[in-house]
Amino acid sequence: MDIKGKNENNLYSVLMSLYKKEHPDYLRLALDSMINQTVKPDEIVLVEDGPLTPELYAVVEEYKPYLHIVINKKNLGLGLALNEGLKACRNELVARMDTDDISKPDRCEKQLKRFMEKPELAIVGSHIDEFVGDPSNVISQRRVPLTSEDIYEYAKKRSAFNHPAVMYRKSVVLAEGGYSDLKRNQDVDLFGRMLFKGHKAENIDEALLWFRSSDELAARRKSWENTKSYIDTIKKFWKMGYSSFGDYAKVAVAQTGMFILPAKMQNWVYKKFLRK
Repeated sequence: MDIKGKNENNLYSVLMSLYKKEHPDYLRLALDSMINQTVKPDEIVLVEDGPLTPELYAVVEEYKPYLHIVINKKNLGLGLALNEGLKACRNELVARMDTDDISKPDRCEKQLKRFMEKPELAIVGSHIDEFVGDPSNVISQRRVPLTSEDIYEYAKKRSAFNHPAVMYRKSVVLAEGGYSDLKRNQDVDLFGRMLFKGHKAENIDEALLWFRSSDELAARRKSWENTKSYIDTIKKFWKMGYSSFGDYAKVAVAQTGMFILPAKMQNWVYKKFLRK
């Protein structure tokens, strides 16, 4: 199926949120990876989530011809910032992208093709290659379930998608209330609500994005804020009838155990058991 010719079936928006702690060079790489997709985006919506540094403003100015900029005068946090950007997207299909990752050149082409083949889908994601420093230095791969049925069961306890690598339907996300105001795991919460309401999703069986790993990411995983947020999200799923009490209890014990582990041991567990 050839979808490279521009038509209404392959129009999509890219949605990104930028805040002051991001790295200018990483932002350039992220933007270039979307601008150079084999099926080019119709627009790139970039949310400036609060005031930025002069260096970041310089990059935004450099890429301004490619960008539809949404400005938040103060920092709202990722979820609420994405809601503002999503409302500004003019296309039904929206590709999420983070400002420090790198999409592979045919990522969006493959996701668009899946939507064309299966128009009932609300979310199409993929695996990701996690790298340190340079994309050639892949240290692990985060694999996710593929079928709608497997995703539905998996998401009761764990994140069934790689958020920066998803493409979804704007209308469905908005109909289910968009992202919540959680400081962490906004995507887990949103996608769980969508799945519980019966919306279908699939993940493509290959890594379509290079995900930047770092000591800062490891520190966020180690934080109690992140741990509690994840436990609370699965508790919410239990309360609304999606996850079971057993699912919630397993997550609470496992997440607390991971939090207690020393950082080096925690990273070993992630790489040994939670990554390829």
